[in-house]
Amino acid sequence: MSIEQRFEFATDQDPSLNYCLWPYPPQAPAEDKFRAINLLYQTFDYAGIDAKAFEIVDSIRDGIGPFRTVFGVKQFAEQIAWEFYFYDYKRRERQVSISRVLRAIRRYMPTMVEVNENLPYFMFSLDLNHKLVKGESPLDVVHVYVGNPGSVVSSGIAYAVRMDSMTLENFYFFFDAASQLAEVAGKIASSALFDDTVLPIHAVLLPELRQCRTICLANKQTHDCIYFSGVTVEQLLWFLDWQQYPAPIASFVKQNRRNLDHLLFDVGFDYRMERGKLRIIKSGYYGVF
Repeated sequence: MSIEQRFEFATDQDPSLNYCLWPYPPQAPAEDKFRAINLLYQTFDYAGIDAKAFEIVDSIRDGIGPFRTVFGVKQFAEQIAWEFYFYDYKRRERQVSISRVLRAIRRYMPTMVEVNENLPYFMFSLDLNHKLVKGESPLDVVHVYVGNPGSVVSSGIAYAVRMDSMTLENFYFFFDAASQLAEVAGKIASSALFDDTVLPIHAVLLPELRQCRTICLANKQTHDCIYFSGVTVEQLLWFLDWQQYPAPIASFVKQNRRNLDHLLFDVGFDYRMERGKLRIIKSGYYGVF
């Protein structure tokens, strides 16, 4: 099957959801335009990943239903990889569990992880790369997210769960982009990995992206991260150019901007300051299928 034959087209019944599965108003009539999944499929095609990657997507949707999975296309060290995110805010009353998703994809991605389903997590994610899809390595880590009571803003904590260990990965905090830019700037500056007397805050709080809906900041073990949620297709194009994504990926978005203008996107990058300069460690953009 060619990549064009895999493309999916929106209906007026499709929900508009961001990377937290929070709804937003459609930006334009959606019917017969692209679903966000086409961006994922195009990167599969560009990267030449095994066809089983498409089957994994199908198995996930068969297992938990449509529009319940967030995908992230990641670029680091000039490589493309992917991550799938799953939410169920009912926590222990959840329907979308780690066990359920792992059962759905076990025939493609055998796992070495056992998860305590009594944990009050509301989100988890799985990595996807060439080796995992080909079965050359097992799925050996699940990223699990729990709440962070006591924070004055929406906040959470992430852990990497492996067969014999659980490691703290990051703390993250959400802010309203329209009313809390000062708080965002303060959070960026409150870091041992960024010195705002050397670099301006706008090196991270990018003017080109701050016109969005929410901004999320994460403190990770060796670096920090910022996410801009609810950016337009034009802002996505700016981001892909700024981060120098492969030309076929950026060109696909550019050529199909009218097919994507009903959607809002989410973008982010991991960073730290090194020798007075901002180093971008990893970046990504997100959609829903």
